[in-house]
Amino acid sequence: MSDQSPQNPLGKITPAAQHYAPELLYPIPRQEGRLALPMASYPGASLGEDIWHLWELSWLDAQSVPQARVGRLHIPATSANLVESKSLKLYLNSLNMTQFGNTDELIATVCADIAAVVGTEVQLKLLGLDDPALAVQALPGENLDCLAPESIPASPDVSLLRAGGGAQEQVYHSHLLRSLCPVTAQPDWASVIVRLRGRALEPASLLAYLLGFRQHQEFHEQCVERIFCDLSAVCEPAQLSVQALYCRRGGLDINPWRCSEAAAAPLIRSARQ
Repeated sequence: MSDQSPQNPLGKITPAAQHYAPELLYPIPRQEGRLALPMASYPGASLGEDIWHLWELSWLDAQSVPQARVGRLHIPATSANLVESKSLKLYLNSLNMTQFGNTDELIATVCADIAAVVGTEVQLKLLGLDDPALAVQALPGENLDCLAPESIPASPDVSLLRAGGGAQEQVYHSHLLRSLCPVTAQPDWASVIVRLRGRALEPASLLAYLLGFRQHQEFHEQCVERIFCDLSAVCEPAQLSVQALYCRRGGLDINPWRCSEAAAAPLIRSARQ
């Protein structure tokens, strides 16, 4: 799915806004990407959220002194729309010369503007630039990247996933997830974490499957939902979560997380973010 709408700023030369401009935010309907997935069979895939880190969040305080924080933005996966990343960057830049009486006013403004675009309430937390919550962490589980898959497919191929045996607790991660933007075809890199309790998954087959995304054009959120749905079909899990930690680009990183049950998202940050 490629959104080529004239209103979509992605892939276009766009000057930085000098004034507050919420109209820059651009929605992309989630349903369009989900039509190609068996989402109806796995209602749990709509649980989870998209966690954004806003590394260049800056505004003017009541005395017109510039302020800078890192924002952690939570957008529920149940929202009707996702927010296009370049439009989010442009919108945030439009706040740079905007005065707010206090941080509560800033948070309320940003949350209201983004909620109006995605179609549901969102949450924003401001973090200091040296906040320990932003520390890099080692990813949990077995690292798949040292394995040798039998083949590397040209596209995501669910038939490569192999599972058998009784229910097992399994946690895997890989730093080799690469996908392409559906508009510009530029590459995006991510680390991905899979946690499941279900049929035993062959680790090398999971790596081969993930490598199939290297030439696959899809938005980050849709890639994670595709992985979630394919693993659900193969492993028949009692519990499943998939989280991708995408590398920072344009002052933003996104961490889509999809799960089979309502729970708090893991707040993990990789070294590439």
